Formats: sequence, C-alpha cells, structure tokens
Amino acid sequence: MSQRILSEFDIVFAGGGATACVVAGRLAAYDPSLRILILEAGQHTLNKPIHVQPYQYPLNQAPTSTTVTFHRGNPSSRLNGRAPIVPSGRCVGGASCVNFMAYTRAPASDFDDWGVDGWESENLIPLMKKLETYEMQPDRPTHGYDGPIKVSSGGCKLGIADEFIQVGTTYHKRQYADDTDDLETCNTYSPWRKYINGTTGRRSDAAHHYVYNQAHNLNLQVWDGKRVKRIIFEDKRAVGVEFASDPVSCPDADQSSSIVRASKLVVISAGVFGSPTILERSGIGAEAILKRCGIEQLVNLPGVGENYQDHNLVFVPYLTADEAVTMDALWRGDTLHNHSNAESLAEWNSSGKSLIAQNGLDAKIKWRPDDEELKAMDPAFQPRWKEFFQDRPDKAVAIFCIIAGPLVLPPRKYMCTGYYTLYPVSVGSVHINVTGDGKEEMDFTTGFLDDPSDIVPLDFGYKKTRELLRRMASYRGEVAAGHPDFPEGSAAACREASGPVDLNAPDIVYTTEDDEAIDRFHRDIMQTTWHSLGTCAMKPEADQGVVDARLNVYGVSNLKVADMSISPLNVGTNTYSTALLIGERAAMIIAEELGINCI
Repeated sequence: MSQRILSEFDIVFAGGGATACVVAGRLAAYDPSLRILILEAGQHTLNKPIHVQPYQYPLNQAPTSTTVTFHRGNPSSRLNGRAPIVPSGRCVGGASCVNFMAYTRAPASDFDDWGVDGWESENLIPLMKKLETYEMQPDRPTHGYDGPIKVSSGGCKLGIADEFIQVGTTYHKRQYADDTDDLETCNTYSPWRKYINGTTGRRSDAAHHYVYNQAHNLNLQVWDGKRVKRIIFEDKRAVGVEFASDPVSCPDADQSSSIVRASKLVVISAGVFGSPTILERSGIGAEAILKRCGIEQLVNLPGVGENYQDHNLVFVPYLTADEAVTMDALWRGDTLHNHSNAESLAEWNSSGKSLIAQNGLDAKIKWRPDDEELKAMDPAFQPRWKEFFQDRPDKAVAIFCIIAGPLVLPPRKYMCTGYYTLYPVSVGSVHINVTGDGKEEMDFTTGFLDDPSDIVPLDFGYKKTRELLRRMASYRGEVAAGHPDFPEGSAAACREASGPVDLNAPDIVYTTEDDEAIDRFHRDIMQTTWHSLGTCAMKPEADQGVVDARLNVYGVSNLKVADMSISPLNVGTNTYSTALLIGERAAMIIAEELGINCI
C-alpha cells in the first residue's frame, strides 16, 4: 500500500509531550524560519479546564480518561501476581498537562553520576535556571526568575501541611527549610512548591508556555491525533516519519498511513513507552525482539527498551477533623454545584486564588534514615545503604508527604500520606510484541520490587508516616480499608479516633505477623509514581546505550531521542523537572548543530 507524502518540514518530532514542546518551542523562538512539526497521538490541551485548572489533575487518571495511556505490565510474583498499570501522558504537552504539578529537583550529583560529557551539573544548572520563574524566595543561586515555567505555593495554604511539618520537626527531630529544592538540601521538612502560576492560578505546563504561546509562528505546527508508526530511512539516514490517525483520538478517521518528510532532523520524543517502540518498529533494536515481530533489522541495538525504571509509591488514607480544609469536595466532583465551591471558582477566575489553584500537596521531606531508623529497618536494605546512600548525604531514600484528601472514598474529610522511594534497584523493560492474530501489543515488565531491598523503605515508610499523622491535630484515625490487614487483636489495628495521640506517646509496636501484613499490603497496592525513565539510555553503545551525548541514535544519522527515556540512571525527583531540563539541553544541542544562536 502506498503512503501519501503530505509535505516536508525541517524538523519533525515524533511525539508531543513535555520535552518535545520545550525543544520545538525553543528552536522556533531561536529561528522562526525553521519549519517544525510536532506529531502527537493525543489531543490538544489549549485552555481546557481539565489541564489548566490545577485541582482537576486527578480526573486525568480516571479509568475512562483519554489524556493518558494506561500501560499494563506483565504479572509479577513480587506483586502477589498483580499486573501493574503505569499511565503516561497522552496529549499535547504530555505529562506536564496531567501530572500532580509537584515541584522537586534532583540533587546536582545525580547528573554528575551519569558520567556523560556536557550533561554535568555545572553545565545543566544554568538551564535549570533558564526554564523557571521561581516565585518564592528571591536571589537563590540555583533558581531562575524569568523563565517560562512558573513555580509558586499555589492558590491557598492548607493547615494540615503546617501540622505535618510541626510534627516532623519535633517528634521526627528533623530540621525545617523554606527550600529543599536547591539541588543539595536533604532530610529536611519543607513546604512543597508547585508548577502553578502564582498570579493566574493556572497549571504551568510545557504546551502552553513553549508552544501555544507561539501561535503567531505558522512555521511551528502541531498535528494532534496522529500516531507515529515508524521512522523512514534512506541509507540509514532518517528522512521522515510514517504516521496514521490515532484510533482513540480520532475513532472515525481514516486509518491509512501517511508520510511527512524531514529535511534536517527527526526527533523521537514519544516518552519512555513510545520512543523505544517506535525505534523497534523502525528496525532498530535487539535481533530477537525484531525477529519475533517480523521486522527487518536496520541496526542491532540491544539496549532499546531496556533499563526501564520508576519510583515506588504508596498512598495510605486517614480520617481528619471536620474543620480541616481538604480537597475532598472538589475531588468528589460535587463542588462547583454547592455554594462554597462556586465561590472558589469565582475567586480563581478573578484572582487566581482558592482551592482551584491547589493540588493538595503542601509539605514534604526528602527522607534519609538516621542511625536509629536504620537499625529498625530490615537488614536486607543495609548493603544498598552502604553501597549507594551512606556517603552521599544529598541523596534521599524516599519522599514522605501529606495530601489533603484521597482520590476515591465516601464523602467526609480525609488526608493521605504518600511515600515513594527515589532510587529503587529493580529495573524492567518495554518492547513491542505481536499476538497470535498479528496485532501489535506491548511487552512491558516493570521490575517493581524484584530486588529484595526495594520494599524495605516502603515497609518502614508506612510505620513512620503513620506515627507522624497520629500526632497531627487534625488526625481522627485510620481508614482501615486502605491499610494493612493486621491480625485480630494487633496493637496496630486501625480504627477511628477522637483526636491525636500525645507528641511523646510511644510508637506502635509491630509483631512479626504485623510486619508480614505490611509486606503483603505493599506488594498488593504499591504503584508507579508516574516517573518512568531510561528505555533509550544515554550511555555507551557497549553498555546497552541507545543514544550518545548529543542524543544521536547509534548506527543511524539524522535521528535523535529527547525525553525521559534517555536518562541512564534514576533521578531523585518528580521527573517533570528533569523532562524540562532534557528539553532545554536538547534544544541547545540541536541549535548548535544547525548553527543557530540560542542565547
């Protein structure tokens, strides 16, 4: 079947997520004459309330959502036979338009650990500053104050966050700092800043602030609802992209393929799931993977789709006082029809304030265990601690946080703890496969909890965050259905309470049976943190690398990858900050190669 050749651009992006928007937007601003095309399977996000009103972010995770893709992993015995689900952004702007808007940044040493020329922290910090407008404390040396992405405290303050910090700095005996995202501070309680514009109260995403704000430039085009099938090569030189209408975004559209040509460069920016599978459909990957799918191999690159990594997350719900301010009513969806929530919307429309401009996440600690906590943890974690964490005081084991409400529970007031590990050892993979009836599917192994050390900080995190919440003034007990199923008569049994325990009350004593219940609980419910990375790793080819330091795919020319899939190692942060950073660095690399001034 012949494909229609629609037109030619200078640069074609296969995928339109956060990083693609940064790269394309920067290049268009540097040289408006560049003909740039972004192909995105999802739909436009321009000014849609579900994307620009911060409180609506949980709606993107609803089972019926079309703004994310739900990837089903292979069942795992480490997860008690579960097949984990991992969503990824599926719209113009990608995860930047659907994520939790939580502002964190990795320690500078994470980038130095990559060992990649040009990607050292001293080269990246100027780009970190360039991309942001930090609306909090002025004159901080690692923050930026005139970039496109706005960082603020959101539209209002939540009292339970102050309680969390107060208990953390007394009972938990940790310090407090206004800013723990200075690229080094760790093990300190702090407010949690947000990717929300403090003036307008809108989400600060890559689509609106790098691409949609250049609507006047007709050379920068975004074609939504277009699913990239493969890259077109001539003598191993990428010259175009084959695509078709996406069946989810455009269910009634013609599904025949078309080709768009690229005269200068093709950039794959389809994310941790999309980028390796586009490469494999294009004949770039491991011989065995391509052979089982009937794809002729163009380049033997066995690292494609390997090195999948994520962070391991657990949410645990608690009851809270009736007078506490939470997100419950908004997240149940009944708010805009009652008086108080109509007022919130009116306030947001007029001033950018109110709970509409909130994500419910107002406090956190990047936690490292002290000596006493280390002794209380399972010995299986000790080798990992000594090998990776002990002599690196800027690297947190996990983030503990408080959330003003759960996502799905019967009407009343709630709060949740969230705890997630930042450097789990386990890795997985993402590959294409073909079913017996010839349909393509994804062969996705998360690797979650495969390494025995990975569950240990989660088990401890449950106990420690429960002690923190038990001492908060708004605490009214546990939501038993969202906690481990402790044996009858256990001192850890969950129940409703009339108020908090005393700050100096003894900790709950857990039996061996209780510990087994916590372990089962985590294997049953531990989930993705939506921080997938690594499947087209920027490493030497001999070390299962896929791209070099200039983001070029090994073995071909005119083809780069730019998204979180290039990250060779895990990063101790919510990954939106890293996706933006990769975009800024990629834009600089491409501009340099095209002879464009990018100052």
